[in-house]
Amino acid sequence: MAVTGKSRFALSTVLINVGVASLIAFSILPLIWTAYTSVRPEIEIIKFPTGLMFGDLGFDAYREVLRYTDFPLLLGNSVIVSLMTMVMSLTLGTFAGYALSRANFGGKQGILLFYMLVRVIPGVLLLIPIYILMQKLNLLDTKFGLALAYTTFTLPAAIWLMKGFFDALPVDLENAARIDGCSRMGAMWRIVLPLVRPGMAATGTLVAIEAWNDVLFALMITSTNEARTWPVGMKLLIGEFQLPWAQLTATAMMSVIPVLIAFGLAGRRMVAGLTAGGIKE
Repeated sequence: MAVTGKSRFALSTVLINVGVASLIAFSILPLIWTAYTSVRPEIEIIKFPTGLMFGDLGFDAYREVLRYTDFPLLLGNSVIVSLMTMVMSLTLGTFAGYALSRANFGGKQGILLFYMLVRVIPGVLLLIPIYILMQKLNLLDTKFGLALAYTTFTLPAAIWLMKGFFDALPVDLENAARIDGCSRMGAMWRIVLPLVRPGMAATGTLVAIEAWNDVLFALMITSTNEARTWPVGMKLLIGEFQLPWAQLTATAMMSVIPVLIAFGLAGRRMVAGLTAGGIKE
């Protein structure tokens, strides 16, 4: 029996839908299981780690984390450090991306390649030099020092992303503004930046999330709760002879809430920004 083109199309559609559904389930199920584990009693988690029991669910782990740990303070530190990193990376990345997009000079491709090399270098190789630099500048165990360290590996990505968004804008818009009397900076401020706001939202969100999730630099540079972030707080919950699964999963769920709020506020602009640089007219 011959297979028609219509049946082949239907079969491929079914396979694609099954594949997409599998990927979505693979991404969401761990989060659902983490949420479920966070409301289970600790004794049940230890005895039946993969069991499904809905009799004694509660929010005791959340209350313990909020009352008896410094996690709320560390969560606030993460918010401050992520915002500082986003502001620094987005400001510098916007100006550098605009310059690399509009200016023509020798060595331009070399500079872009250099930024790319900085981006692909493993972060662990930068730990010792950054630690020594922060020590010389008296920035160890400070929020600004941690944000400055994050900027070293988030800035190259911000520059590349913003350059792509600027490349997608026609130069004629700025030329028309300059004919009308605008300076280069005036044309950038009045014409270009309003048009790349979705791209700025996407870049800023990606930078903030990368700073939010880092644990390596935060563990190395911070030593007290004045500047520690939530990933370090989660690590410190693990003792030598105990592994409090309920508290760990509760902190994990609470750390997801700010990310969900950020996506809710900037999600639409972020999606628009990620697709804005795909077509150049």
